[in-house]
Amino acid sequence: MTQTIGELLETAADRALPVVRGIDDGQLAGPTPCAEYDVRALLNHLFLVVVNFQALAAREDVDFGQEPDFVADGDWRGRFGEETARLVKAWSVPGVEEGTTGRMGLPARTVGLMVLGDLTVHAWDLARATGGDFAPERSVLDEVGPGLAAMAPQAREMKMFGEPFPVPESATAFERLLAVTGRDPGWRPGGTAGS
Repeated sequence: MTQTIGELLETAADRALPVVRGIDDGQLAGPTPCAEYDVRALLNHLFLVVVNFQALAAREDVDFGQEPDFVADGDWRGRFGEETARLVKAWSVPGVEEGTTGRMGLPARTVGLMVLGDLTVHAWDLARATGGDFAPERSVLDEVGPGLAAMAPQAREMKMFGEPFPVPESATAFERLLAVTGRDPGWRPGGTAGS
């Protein structure tokens, strides 16, 4: 049976929370696999995604143009836990996956898979940038891998993904997913650059 977006997000959040909680304040200015973001900016971006996709679940308008500084809040680690819990709750409401949502009128489940992808990929970005460990749960990877691959051409057009990163035949499913988004699965701070 296919898992609901709420169930998948709960699983993904459980994997992302230890990464965020493990980030030291001294690491906030460090580089990430997303060349345009340092750790602080990527945390703020991920916060914005988590908050805005709560609103999208409720069929409310969102503004991705603003980038509030969530990290300025002294307890941003605790707040991230609260916001991801709200995200899970918002996407667990009966009927939430029916119909469309957002300005582009996408199917609601597709929108839910988008935030699932962001939570998964950005948790890896942050773990890789700060020396943490991260591997997605298989159930999340099975849903988000094909979804991101299908969305990739449009995401590249919209400058949300970089060009696909070349990976060997032996690459894991998660390494392939990262490569589809334009990331170098072998990225390390001060080493090879991703996008």
